Amino acid sequence: MIRKLLIAYDGSDAAKGAFNFARALAGEHGAELHVLAVAQVPKVGADVETKATIEHERQHCELILQPLRARMAGLRVHFKVAFGEPVMQIIRYAESHQIDHIVVGHRSRPLIKRWLASSTAERVIARARCSVSAIR
Repeated sequence: MIRKLLIAYDGSDAAKGAFNFARALAGEHGAELHVLAVAQVPKVGADVETKATIEHERQHCELILQPLRARMAGLRVHFKVAFGEPVMQIIRYAESHQIDHIVVGHRSRPLIKRWLASSTAERVIARARCSVSAIR
């Protein structure tokens, strides 16, 4: 049984499909739905530049979450913007909120790119302690 469901959302087409899947799954199970957007923090730069970039990234995440808020009738839902490396933030959030199931979007990529680096979805699947659905 799924009690708490996490959707990692970045506004991409894959994430939109994953969101629709997660919303339906939460409705079927009467589960709490947690929607997480992760803003990446710049690795280098002056403090002023870093603060401005972080604020810009936070605003961007809030903007991509806004249309989802209106589509949540009848569900218990929590929205969160986290900062950092996406995979680590998704895993950390799932563990700290006792998430039963994670849903992520998965983009198709050329074979060479898949060979060079795994996707966020693949890394979440490898590290998560709960079930994960990757939606294309």
